[in-house]
Amino acid sequence: MFSRLKSAARILIKGDPKKNKRNPIPDITPEEVAEIRQFFPREKFFIFGHARSGTTLLMRLARLHPEVHCNYQAHFFTRQPLLKSLVNTPEAEEWLTRKSNRWNQGRDLSPLVLRASADFIMERDAAREGKMIVGDKSPSSTIHGQAVRDMHSVYPDAKLVYIVRDGRDVLISERFRNFVEESKFLTAEDKRIIADLKVDSVPFTDGRRSIFTETVIRRVAEGWVRNLKETEDEARRLYGENYFGLRYEDLLIQPFDEMSKLWKFLGIKRIGKALEKEIKAEMSSNPDEEWQSKRNEGIASFLPKGQAGNWSRLFTAQDKSIFKEVAGEMLVKWEYEKDLDW
Repeated sequence: MFSRLKSAARILIKGDPKKNKRNPIPDITPEEVAEIRQFFPREKFFIFGHARSGTTLLMRLARLHPEVHCNYQAHFFTRQPLLKSLVNTPEAEEWLTRKSNRWNQGRDLSPLVLRASADFIMERDAAREGKMIVGDKSPSSTIHGQAVRDMHSVYPDAKLVYIVRDGRDVLISERFRNFVEESKFLTAEDKRIIADLKVDSVPFTDGRRSIFTETVIRRVAEGWVRNLKETEDEARRLYGENYFGLRYEDLLIQPFDEMSKLWKFLGIKRIGKALEKEIKAEMSSNPDEEWQSKRNEGIASFLPKGQAGNWSRLFTAQDKSIFKEVAGEMLVKWEYEKDLDW
């Protein structure tokens, strides 16, 4: 009692001391997982992938199954501000750990707050549709292994799906997205390339001119390599059998087979052949076509969206050399090339 009076007097005289940083957010415990699943019982999965790697297509196909719902880019773990920002302040920590709170029983409830928030967002639409397996797809070009670690700290019981695309086509796709959207990050040289491309595209398809600057190739290639290495390493370490990796190109070639594998991984036992027809119809559509044509039709129509191997007709010899230097070994590892002689 006396110590509390002394503390109160000190605060009155000197003011309440403020922490600049909270303590590390604890991982959710198995007991807390069991507790929260009483309120949010649906099975969860997350689709990760480098940006421009087919995460959107995979999401659209996954939710064709009557038992599966998949949300669109909540970015709980893959883009700032992250889910953990909800509790990542000294004030939030103080409230969630205050010993006078009878309801927290002396625990830091931060992981439960994070889990409950994400669960509600994920399960809301799934509950309306009566689906018991729910996921979220959120690509990232900047947060790699840390995204897997953050996911595991809140969802150790979930499943992780990782889709990989040939990094050369990722580079092409990302470049054209920036061109179509007229990104604010375009340099003066980028704008000159766009202007020339609109006037005459032929030099950009016969090896005479590159649509890239060396800086762009190195930045994207380095990010692609880091994303693949860190994400897969951490996914295998933390999730083991609850990790499923696939290639975008295999999804294009044999979509029903690849989706059947994915649905089985998610715990689905009945996969009707009627879904094959639905998959073909979904893959033949482009929900972004109208939007793209309105933004920058001349650029949007230059590159067939979503195809594999676009890089082979657009890379110059120098483009190949730079990309090979940075990411050649990773192309071999994921069997996009047999060796470095390409």
